[in-house]
Amino acid sequence: MTDFEDTLVVVPVGALGAGIDPEHVEAGLTQGAHAIALDAGSTDSGPSCLATGVSKYSREAVKSDLRVLMAARAKYGVPLLIGTCGTAGGDAGVAWTLNIAQEVATELGQNPRIATLHSELSREQVLAKLEGGKVLPLAPLGPLDAATIERCEHIVALMGPEPYIAALKDGADIVLGGRTTDTAVIAAVPLMRGAGAGAAWHAGKISECGGLCTVDPTDGGVLIKVGRDAFEVWPLSSQNRCDVYSVSSHMLYENSDPFILTEPGGVLDVTHARYEAIGERGVRVTGSQFLPRPYTMKLEGAALGPFQTLMWVGIADPAVLAVVDGFVATLHAALVERVRKVMGLTPDAFDISLRPYGWNAVSGLPAAEGTPPPREIGLMFVATAETQDLATRIARTCNPYFFHFPVRRGKELPSYGFPFSPAEVERGRAYEFVLNHVVATQDGMELVRRDMIDSPIPEIA
Repeated sequence: MTDFEDTLVVVPVGALGAGIDPEHVEAGLTQGAHAIALDAGSTDSGPSCLATGVSKYSREAVKSDLRVLMAARAKYGVPLLIGTCGTAGGDAGVAWTLNIAQEVATELGQNPRIATLHSELSREQVLAKLEGGKVLPLAPLGPLDAATIERCEHIVALMGPEPYIAALKDGADIVLGGRTTDTAVIAAVPLMRGAGAGAAWHAGKISECGGLCTVDPTDGGVLIKVGRDAFEVWPLSSQNRCDVYSVSSHMLYENSDPFILTEPGGVLDVTHARYEAIGERGVRVTGSQFLPRPYTMKLEGAALGPFQTLMWVGIADPAVLAVVDGFVATLHAALVERVRKVMGLTPDAFDISLRPYGWNAVSGLPAAEGTPPPREIGLMFVATAETQDLATRIARTCNPYFFHFPVRRGKELPSYGFPFSPAEVERGRAYEFVLNHVVATQDGMELVRRDMIDSPIPEIA
């Protein structure tokens, strides 16, 4: 039995396609890193990426990052792991990323062994699990029903580290994963090499968004060093640093509990974790625990929604800005009534939303008492209906009121600033997440399909 060796992993950026500095990757690999691992997606950008299978990042952006990573991987002979390919991690996203990777490999004269991991599930698979009592809801949703499953365009289950470990043991140079927890893709290599589960999972959580756990999140990613009972975090940029606050606070990122994080097969508990500065740039963490639990995988499913048409105006009228809440409420009531009278639509056939940017469009909360009037606001109109044509006709019906509604009756009609002509913009179909459930599995491999691409990569035509 050989002596245990800490595992070093380069996490160059929070998401593939966001931009990677080759010098930063080189800086991590020259320190003896054993792998490059990073995420390529999440639910942050909403349900459209899962429903349509289209990445939120451009092909050019993803290819630029892949070129940097694949060149570095080949130079240093370390594996490259990428989770949640194509933003949503469905089969289409994995295939899209594989195509780009093959193109880059051909251009670089490489022929790596590429493993692809698929965790997209058919409706039939999920229905079978539901009928077997293996699907449980997460708050605030209730029990899942067959009708909701049938609505889904695509369904994915969030993988843990086991499929990545299996692919690496089979000799993969590059692993392109479907939907995966952000933490698992980074924890995989440390776990495979014998690192402590608590240290590996906690290191994965802290580094999941690259440099977001550093003092300057815009300056490169991080290098993690994972041992049996502790891990360290170091910035890849020589001009950046980590401190106790920047590292410890990342447990709150996308997590409602700063001490507990549920993952496939267990729970990360950092209640007793201790953070200690190493010099001026690094942080060492001890005391993290991973508590095994029966294996579950979170399900995400996206369904088709209605269609929407948008309009915008900019308002700088002091009289309106002095009573924004009242003006928006009165305008909304007038628009709804106009559609009802002119088009004969019942309230359940459409929706009109007014969102005053520069006032409370982000929070949706009433402004604090005594809040001074803004200098100007942008007011967005959203018509939602069953078809695009109906949504656009609603917008056009509302057009004269939306652009010329007075702050009070008897006042001359204003003309608010509109940025586009024609005024209405057809946004297309909306989408929605309809699953917030977990599925119980035998282990981390049961619902995952794995392929290995060994054949020579064809030349680009």
